[in-house]
Amino acid sequence: MIYRETGQFKTTYASDQQLFPILQDRVFVIGFLLFAFVAVPYIATDYLFRAILTPFLILSLAAIGLNILVGYCGQLSLGTGGFMAVGAYAAYNLAVRMPGLNLIVVFLLAGAFATLFGVLFGIPSLRIKGFYLAVATLAAQFFVDWMFARIKWFTNDSSSGSVSAPPLTIVVNPFNGSPIVADTPVSQYLLVLAFVCVFALIARNLTRGAIGRSWMATRDMDVAAEVIGIRPLWAKLSAFAVSSFFIGVAGALWAFVRLGSWEPLAFDVNRSFQLLFMVIIGGLGSILGSFLGAAFIVILPLMLNQLPTWLGIPLSTAMISHIEFMIFGALIVFFLIVEPRGLARLWAIGKEKLRLWPFPH
Repeated sequence: MIYRETGQFKTTYASDQQLFPILQDRVFVIGFLLFAFVAVPYIATDYLFRAILTPFLILSLAAIGLNILVGYCGQLSLGTGGFMAVGAYAAYNLAVRMPGLNLIVVFLLAGAFATLFGVLFGIPSLRIKGFYLAVATLAAQFFVDWMFARIKWFTNDSSSGSVSAPPLTIVVNPFNGSPIVADTPVSQYLLVLAFVCVFALIARNLTRGAIGRSWMATRDMDVAAEVIGIRPLWAKLSAFAVSSFFIGVAGALWAFVRLGSWEPLAFDVNRSFQLLFMVIIGGLGSILGSFLGAAFIVILPLMLNQLPTWLGIPLSTAMISHIEFMIFGALIVFFLIVEPRGLARLWAIGKEKLRLWPFPH
């Protein structure tokens, strides 16, 4: 007699409302977090932290914010880079003009300023949708680029337009009064990882609650959502607000931790397209898809750039760059054709097949 599972059944409300209702998912997430917090700081190199892990985590946070707006609420946005810039320059001005402010508070207030900006430019979503809304958010991107390049107050009257972040002082030691500064790749990685874990948990709970259901109902059919009592106005504005908050915090982290010093071109329209590609490739309407898309966008170009060296093929830097763009674009098209619902769907299919193996159905 062969044992075969028929499902994982819930017998209490508490088990049905668990964040990860499947046992295998809970074990995997706990094990992965332990590995990320405990093992990675000891086994990873400085290059791995600076070039891969820290950028991947920050872009994942921005992709989660964009996925809330595009994937869960169905509001197409091409102004994500501008919202990141608002968070970056807000954090810079708060840190420079209020030097005693805690760094964590600076990042959260930067997200609050990005929220105000996002709601302001999210108001057109109440009357327009689709490509028209995309053009409106693209206008926000161009406006932000002009604002931070031309208005010198935002750059603290810098003649070149470039600004530098102050030291990453997290907290002051109460015993000796010395500041605890995140000045090493490991400490910066742990700081970013803590932010990403907290915000991913918040996003997970929001999307599976009442506000998340209102977003998805508005995405699927806003007229039907209004008929059943959901207010599309508040659903769309709340999606813009939450999304902008996440993206603003990600922009502050990207500026302070990843760049150190930057100019407005660091958050141009190319950054907006990059984040949109992450969401589409990873999977619309999926928190996991935001991480998978960010990993695809961050790791794949580095691998393609190093591949000729590994194979011993002598190529110029310009040729390698062109080949990298061509292969990268072809792979994006390939993934969209093979699975339009993104890498998250491929991951779900793989899990289902492993649970049923070796049976065909």
